[in-house]
Amino acid sequence: MVEPMVRMRGLYKIFGERGKDVLHHVQSGMGKEELLARHGHVLGLNNINVDMQAGEITVVMGLSGSGKSTLIRHLNRLIEPTVGEIIVQGEDVMGLSADGLRKARQEKMSMVFQKFALLPHKTILKNAGMPLSVRGHDEATCDKEATKWLDRVGLSGYENHYPAQLSGGMQQRVGIARALTANTDIMLMDEAFSALDPLIRTDMQNLLLELQKELHKTIIFITHDLDEALKLADHLVILKDGAVVQQGEPQGILLNPCDPYIEDFVSDINRARVLRVRSVMSAVSEADIAGEVDADKSLEDLITLSDGDTNHIYRVTDNGETVGQIDMKDLVRALVPRASSSASAAR
Repeated sequence: MVEPMVRMRGLYKIFGERGKDVLHHVQSGMGKEELLARHGHVLGLNNINVDMQAGEITVVMGLSGSGKSTLIRHLNRLIEPTVGEIIVQGEDVMGLSADGLRKARQEKMSMVFQKFALLPHKTILKNAGMPLSVRGHDEATCDKEATKWLDRVGLSGYENHYPAQLSGGMQQRVGIARALTANTDIMLMDEAFSALDPLIRTDMQNLLLELQKELHKTIIFITHDLDEALKLADHLVILKDGAVVQQGEPQGILLNPCDPYIEDFVSDINRARVLRVRSVMSAVSEADIAGEVDADKSLEDLITLSDGDTNHIYRVTDNGETVGQIDMKDLVRALVPRASSSASAAR
């Protein structure tokens, strides 16, 4: 079994002077609101157990206050846990010395921030080359690597501009180029696209997916937007009040929500646009086949292909190989979200 790039086990964070003293209350079942009311402490993370695999995008999502940004800041110990285990590339982050932690932050993990965090007095080239500069590389090496990645994110020709001369989307591209210049295996992205306009945000998501196909980084991406999470995630972790409510492959979560909170979360999603054919297909059987469809096509694509005719059955292929079939009647059933347990109970 392949070891995950990042492993969190039994991770708790309680904000307050007596975090460890009140920990047993949380471990006995006390929730966030009660902990604050009775003990004046804030529950940030509650028994987090998550594996993040190498070469995948793990998206951690939840509403404001769910603990998602707290979680990502534990990986490089910008926030210290109350208790718990954090293993990164086989190494216990909690056991690192100050020098070891500094080295891990510089060489193992790069970070893309929501508010860009560019140095206003430095050019785009120097901003992008900053990770190598702080490691002591010479200016020529820094400039060469920075130029390569600025070109890769579509900013060739802007090297001598300053951050204030660029749009928000362009500044975030500099942030991504800077993280890529660091050449770390792990990229931490904390609400990286949340400050951008919708169209620019979509462009940045597409850019990230394009780069990921080529580079196969281990990316931990924080968002409060479910559409963004479903688009980007290989593995999706949904938090509420500091605890993991459900995690797994995004299509599986959408089709099989395990909790009323998740059911409500996914109820308004455009399922035809998000769900893939491979998630709804069945095993191959004898049937009249109307045509072929790629396994990674969306259900919306298949509806267009079938011209809305629900009487057809299509062969599903992946790289030219038959992997299943899909009945349009099964597609229609998949488009209907499961009724919320809370709504069902109210009737």
